[in-house]
Amino acid sequence: MNSSVAQFRHRLQPRARVVAGILALVLTLLFAPGVGLASSNHAYAATKMTQAQAESMFRGAGITWSSSGGCTNRNVSTCTSFDQLNLTTAQGAVTLKNSSGCALNITGGTETGHASGTYSHWNGYKLDFGKVTCLTNYIKAYFSYSGLRSDGYQMWTSGAGNVYTDEGNHWDVVYYNCGGC
Repeated sequence: MNSSVAQFRHRLQPRARVVAGILALVLTLLFAPGVGLASSNHAYAATKMTQAQAESMFRGAGITWSSSGGCTNRNVSTCTSFDQLNLTTAQGAVTLKNSSGCALNITGGTETGHASGTYSHWNGYKLDFGKVTCLTNYIKAYFSYSGLRSDGYQMWTSGAGNVYTDEGNHWDVVYYNCGGC
């Protein structure tokens, strides 16, 4: 290869890297969930878990769960079910447990009886946690107050964008992602 061709290629390499970097950034912005072409009111395809898979993950992280009905049937409102829970929701709970160091007890999962909507309990995006001082202090210290939900409950948003709503006797959490898992 002659020296003029080698010099041309050598000058082109940094430019190609810059162009590739800009292209990657533009594509990320265009197709990131909730942004650009990917923004919509529709939930994205999520990896769904079985009751057994979620229980195993939570047990391994030291997260407990309870239900007023003592059951896990998704179709019974007094149960606490994890059937069809999004993997990122379960991972978000584990991230919360690990980062806060607080005892977490899940009191609501994917069972019927919660409000409907795209980012709902039924669709696997939400969990309810029993309200304990440690968790409340952690949320209020490390997350940003983000106003009142349409029903008047106070909300805090994590750095990852997940929303924690104080519903009086429990925390209602919508996990858009795993929160840095």
